[in-house]
Amino acid sequence: MDSKKNKVTIPVVYLQGSACSGCATSSLCTEYPSIKNILLQDIVPGFTLEFLFHPVIMTASGNLSMEVLEEVAKTKGLVLIVDGGIPTKDSGIYCVTGEKNGKKSTILQEVLQLSPNALMVIALGTCASFGGIAAANPNPTGSKCIGDILSENNIKTPYINIPGCPPHPDWLFGTIENVLLNGLENVKLDDFNRPKTYFGKLIHENCPNRAWFDEGKFAKKFGDAGCLYELGCKGPITYADCPIRQWNGKTNWVIGSGAPCNGCTSPEYPDYVGDFYEKIIDVETPVNEKKI
Repeated sequence: MDSKKNKVTIPVVYLQGSACSGCATSSLCTEYPSIKNILLQDIVPGFTLEFLFHPVIMTASGNLSMEVLEEVAKTKGLVLIVDGGIPTKDSGIYCVTGEKNGKKSTILQEVLQLSPNALMVIALGTCASFGGIAAANPNPTGSKCIGDILSENNIKTPYINIPGCPPHPDWLFGTIENVLLNGLENVKLDDFNRPKTYFGKLIHENCPNRAWFDEGKFAKKFGDAGCLYELGCKGPITYADCPIRQWNGKTNWVIGSGAPCNGCTSPEYPDYVGDFYEKIIDVETPVNEKKI
């Protein structure tokens, strides 16, 4: 952490594991603050983020980019953001970040090298937070989430899960802002290490279809008026503020577009939340049991 002219510069390393770049792309679409503010100006007054490594937007590649990671490994107090699952089978060879001294360097090796000295680790997206699609059955690469990797290797660095497929950019940068302004110890997390600010309420609680649910009026096919519960909506078991925050400049969100919530911020996603378009079964629903 460097202080220049009363400003603090926070070094940031963004690593991608078994990922689709959806989480990276979503985060780059941030509006308040804009990506310009984040990359070139203060994210909050007095604090600047310096992205030292980001596979999607950095200009360096090959040996030059890997040299950056070598130097960064000596840096203390960085924010490590990890997007995607971490393959562990066969020494993690199924996800390679690059080469060092002519040898492949895996995402597993990079996480183990960088996380001990980090200020915090942010698991961005459901794959990094809980395993997600990368670790879905049959999980041939042995992909694991950040929490498991840190725990199994006795790394005590605090970590925050920001799930979503993809996560909203506000969830990432709002959490970083909260840490910088109030301190990591004052960020309230739930039992799954998710920030309560964004994952403190069920989607169902603020869903515009809630009145239909309470009346027992359920859509039987897409396009019908009514709650989408019987068409597979996972809103009654999914914690996120999507109904309030919405997406793409509040243009729309999943249920607003007529599709059911698929539960992508849940630890059980995608294997154990049920088929996307089938009613939830064998899951305890915490709201209005008499209606379902």
